[in-house]
Amino acid sequence: MEVEPVEISARNYDILEKSANPIKIKRESRMEIVNGNFDGGNPFDFGKISADYAKWRDVYPSEFYEKLRNLGIGAKNQRVLDLGTGTGVLPRNMYKFGADWTGADISENQILYAKKLSAEAKMKIEYIVGAAESLDFCEKSFDAVTACQCFMYFDAKIVAPKIHSWLKDGGHLAILFMVWLPDESEIAKESERLVLKYNPAWSGANWKRNAVVFPEWADGFFETANALSFDIPISFSRESWHGRIKSCRGIGASSLSKSEIESWEKEHLEYLNTLPTQFDILHYITILDLRKI
Repeated sequence: MEVEPVEISARNYDILEKSANPIKIKRESRMEIVNGNFDGGNPFDFGKISADYAKWRDVYPSEFYEKLRNLGIGAKNQRVLDLGTGTGVLPRNMYKFGADWTGADISENQILYAKKLSAEAKMKIEYIVGAAESLDFCEKSFDAVTACQCFMYFDAKIVAPKIHSWLKDGGHLAILFMVWLPDESEIAKESERLVLKYNPAWSGANWKRNAVVFPEWADGFFETANALSFDIPISFSRESWHGRIKSCRGIGASSLSKSEIESWEKEHLEYLNTLPTQFDILHYITILDLRKI
């Protein structure tokens, strides 16, 4: 079910009038993240762009979800925890396979959108506000834990033993990632160039295919069950590609000023207007499926 997202001003978190079920977003609910490994240590907050995130970041292809199902993740009657759930993209798209999902995210604003989108789609998904490092669940609560596009933000030394305790014997931790490949897409390369023009500290550019390897932090807790990677073209319109880039860490979620973001938007849209109305961007997907030992 496609849900038309409501719109929120990045400056005024007011009660929304455009929705039958208004969301009240509070200014103090913003959750800025500062991590020296990203963007030169500049703060970022996906919660302040939850409207754009909900509308434009639900871009994972059906093949991605089928791969997870074929690996036995999200199967009927399983209990699954999705860390860094954002607006609930993974639980909502996997819901049809029959698992009982819980989503957790550090941002209250993201969780508010996740709840709204799930309710409108009549999905019974539990959502919790909290950083992965601070969550607590009973031992052996889940058959699987997923982390899509977010595990790199976690403190693995804290999170790994927690996840290990939350998983049932033989349970799985799936670390998921998808990136566009600028070396194989002139459109992606030019979009990155424009992001870096306004935010040169952004460290999310120039991704390449990386091998899926067993991480050191998992030693003693997990073993590799499956390690997959594959290329897939994803179709965008000018509008959806602009939305996807705007909702990235380098623009909408960044510490750029409103005027800087508006200038970037103007220049990016001018570039996109020189392109066909529809185009494909090659993406690279990795799935690291770890089994509890």
